[in-house]
Amino acid sequence: MAETKREIERKYESDDSGLPDLTGVAGVASVLDQGVAELDAIYYDTSDLRLAAASITLRRRTGGSDAGWHLKLPVAAGVRDEIRAPLSDAVPDELAGLVRSRVREGQLVPVVRLRSARDVRLLLDAEGRLLAEASVDAVRADRLFGGEGRAQWTEIEVELADGGDPAVLDKLDKRLRKSGVRPSKSASKLARALAETAPRKKRARAKAAAEGDEAKAAAKGKGDAKRKSDAKGKAAVEAEGAGHKAPDREPVTAGDHVLAYVRAQRDAILALDPAVRQDTEDAVHDMRVATRRLRSTFRSFRKVLDRDVTDPIGVELKWLAGELGVGRDQEVLAERLGEGLDGLPSTLVSGPVGERLQTWAKAQHHGSRRRLLGVLDSARYLTLLDALDAFVAQPPLRPAAEGKPAKVLAKAVRADLGKVSDLVEQALEAPPGRDRDEGLHEARKKAKRTRYAAETATPAIGRPAKALAKSMKSLQSLLGEHQDSVMARQTLRELSAVAHAAGESAFTYGLLYGREERRAELVELELPAAWERIRGATEV
Repeated sequence: MAETKREIERKYESDDSGLPDLTGVAGVASVLDQGVAELDAIYYDTSDLRLAAASITLRRRTGGSDAGWHLKLPVAAGVRDEIRAPLSDAVPDELAGLVRSRVREGQLVPVVRLRSARDVRLLLDAEGRLLAEASVDAVRADRLFGGEGRAQWTEIEVELADGGDPAVLDKLDKRLRKSGVRPSKSASKLARALAETAPRKKRARAKAAAEGDEAKAAAKGKGDAKRKSDAKGKAAVEAEGAGHKAPDREPVTAGDHVLAYVRAQRDAILALDPAVRQDTEDAVHDMRVATRRLRSTFRSFRKVLDRDVTDPIGVELKWLAGELGVGRDQEVLAERLGEGLDGLPSTLVSGPVGERLQTWAKAQHHGSRRRLLGVLDSARYLTLLDALDAFVAQPPLRPAAEGKPAKVLAKAVRADLGKVSDLVEQALEAPPGRDRDEGLHEARKKAKRTRYAAETATPAIGRPAKALAKSMKSLQSLLGEHQDSVMARQTLRELSAVAHAAGESAFTYGLLYGREERRAELVELELPAAWERIRGATEV
């Protein structure tokens, strides 16, 4: 079974000057020498370096205290989640699954071998607690695929102790810089190894790309040393990898803005895939939101994007959102029902209602979880990812894509808003019951679509679009409360029937049903005034 560790660290370049004395810095009372460890790591990737292009590393390492397989997923600058698995000859299935959305039908092959002599120091506080670990690594890199280059260098790593205060790294950073140690130009050892062992022509292209990025940053007055260094290391990998790099220029046309939003959602789906597989909190919800945003964007901006291309992708996005929603909707519903039951006095709880709710929730979660993992491993899902990549690489733009953003995007947003208005008013005119419930549900879906369209338009239109997105989110939340009540009542009816068949009292289920019915009534009473406020505050 793999384990996950949050890794927060800083990397520095050293000209063999070693590690300066850090005693007295950031509460460091003593420095404990751990000696030198010999580490030998083989890094795996696809032949076109898809993992490296996404700042993901997968290695098999021997030596040291944590020999085994290590998969590192980026979280933020200097922060990665390291998933570890025991040492074995082949890539563990669990780790292979976590990178499947990147690898797809490709094969993982050894690409670089790194051998490091690691001189380790433990930085301890006055009570002997570990604050951070500092090491000086003498690294030798050998290219195993796509060339036969070699490189060597010395670097310093400072890694925060588990649960430590990141401010410790900031204070240590000041001391290291004063001693002449420089922040590393590469985000990781692998990135540097790939850059320095690449064939000569590829290294030249990478250098040119990095220099171009630096010139643009300097022209904007934003090119500090760290960004320049990061640009060099990243450009070297991107020159070889298959990752989709965002355009260098700022969005200008309507098409630019729409594609920027599409690209962000595609990237979100890929980044969230491992978290969904690991059952990380809110990961399923966030991926579902990304798929909905993509589909809504395709539908809202049909004047910008060719429907012949977007409609088939939209069908697949709807399928994926539906599969993601099975577990998520049940999770939300179980939480709602549990809170409702907890809010009742014990005298009103008749029969094993709590146990039945828990059994239902666990059974639903287990079944939906197993099904979702199958979806993420399916050819249909991987084909959808390929289609999104192809869309981003060669976007099917229509003539309106070259239009002025403020005009083209605002027109699309206003059209969506008009549909929301019609649906809300039609639902309010319908008598209470199924027709109104369905009408309000449709209004909620269109409110989401309008919100996402407004988000797309915000960089171009500014405050009006931002205000509309906020208003639509408010409306979406209100209507969501109503829809949750509808779904809760449906489930309570089903659970009541099962309890009755088992000879149990259905009293508590009926009481919860009545409370849910009242919650929906309150939303319906609040909606007319809320809608008037929202409509009066929206102008795009």
